[in-house]
Amino acid sequence: MSFLQMSSPLAARRLFIGRSGLLLSGAAVALLAGHDALAAKAGSETAQDIQILNTALGAELEAIAAYQLGAESKLLEKSVLDLALTFQGHHKEHAALLAKTVAKLGGKAVAAKASYEFPVEQLKSQADVLRFAGKLEQGAVSAYLGAVPLFGNRELAKAAASILGDEAMHWAILRQAVGEAPVPAAFVS
Repeated sequence: MSFLQMSSPLAARRLFIGRSGLLLSGAAVALLAGHDALAAKAGSETAQDIQILNTALGAELEAIAAYQLGAESKLLEKSVLDLALTFQGHHKEHAALLAKTVAKLGGKAVAAKASYEFPVEQLKSQADVLRFAGKLEQGAVSAYLGAVPLFGNRELAKAAASILGDEAMHWAILRQAVGEAPVPAAFVS
């Protein structure tokens, strides 16, 4: 089941946490934060770390594919297409970091699926594409938000919060682009 097939952001967060386990270990925290020496000292929960990181990587790869679908739809004006490709680039950077971290832990990074079940038949206008991307970003915000407080190592929490911040900015911009309040509430859930 993809983020886009879920009925709510809460469902997306539960699926992310459920698939990824309880938390990332100190080794993953150190690797994501760029501290290889700390990672070497961190511990033995490598298999769980790889599973968690691969779950996040799978979601980023799905986002890359979704933005590609939007870019190829021929429904986006040039300025909107440029923005979509910028957001896709951010997801590519997230995916590259996650894949590199999995490899540093001795694991094999998940690959993108051959195809995703996106609601292609519902994408008939630029606004439809933007709403579709917005729902994907909302799901990512909820997933990372649910994961950040679970981290035992604050360095990993900071790394995940950095990605969360990027996803939240994407979501706000997409909401504004379709005429919705970019920040609909004082808190995100």
